[in-house]
Amino acid sequence: MAAGGAAAAAIAQAIKASGVLVSVEPAEFLKIAGRVPEPLVVTAKGGLFTKNYRYLVGYKGLAFYTKSNEPLPLPAGAEAIAAKRIWIPG
Repeated sequence: MAAGGAAAAAIAQAIKASGVLVSVEPAEFLKIAGRVPEPLVVTAKGGLFTKNYRYLVGYKGLAFYTKSNEPLPLPAGAEAIAAKRIWIPG
């Protein structure tokens, strides 16, 4: 039980540190990223058996996240930062 409680506390702390994180579908992510002038998009590849692509962008104080089976076409003017991985708590 103690290990489960410690894991839950670690997840709660990670959420507090990261602020508000909103998970959206890839199409909605592209709409949001398109609203941002010169968006900074963090990208990462993931998946053990099936490769997937993960994306993170900030908009109006929130962080929006999506995962896609195919690479997404980022909006013109987007600056992409390739991360080793994107870990989402919970």
